[in-house]
Amino acid sequence: MFFERRAVPVPTDHDEPQLAMPFHHRVFGDPLERDFPGSEVAYFAMGCFWGAEKLFWQTDGVLSTAAGYMGGSNRNPSYEEVCTGLTGHAETVRVVFDPSRTSYRELLAVFLENHDPTQGDRQGNDVGPQYRSAIFTTSPEQEAQAREALAGFQQGLTHAGYGTITTTVEPAPQWYFAEDLHQQYLEHNPNGYCPVHATGVTCG
Repeated sequence: MFFERRAVPVPTDHDEPQLAMPFHHRVFGDPLERDFPGSEVAYFAMGCFWGAEKLFWQTDGVLSTAAGYMGGSNRNPSYEEVCTGLTGHAETVRVVFDPSRTSYRELLAVFLENHDPTQGDRQGNDVGPQYRSAIFTTSPEQEAQAREALAGFQQGLTHAGYGTITTTVEPAPQWYFAEDLHQQYLEHNPNGYCPVHATGVTCG
């Protein structure tokens, strides 16, 4: 993504979020922190979170989405700090879904089919560890399904001439909401830059 980036000090821990946090989902209208009884949560990092979030809010059975940061070492990072690449966070989408309407495997397919999981710390022109491909799991079942899906997708990628998947799979660490302006960004900025870097390979 292209976004104005200001010079910031070396990232550090913050006891509180540094900017106003989001309250309501711009598409669904619900508070972003509301509970959905019977729902499950998934976390996916696949490059720029603007376009990734839109993919998931358009998926049937998804109840809520949010943009945020995971996998780093600093508490309550700001977007500018994450963009330095020094906090270790990845731009991540939180997906709350109804397992009676869609499955975790189906969400994994959305994840895998809509970015290039072989690019390492980048997606296209977006370069840095914040754009890495990662799956943050919330249960042993999610971890097993994620690893199975990656193994199967690797076969398709290899057949299509792509390299080795660099996606990491790890238990979900602390989640931090991104600032309000990043939430459902392509809903209130429909012409915003955030292309999908799909390989054309599909899940079997």
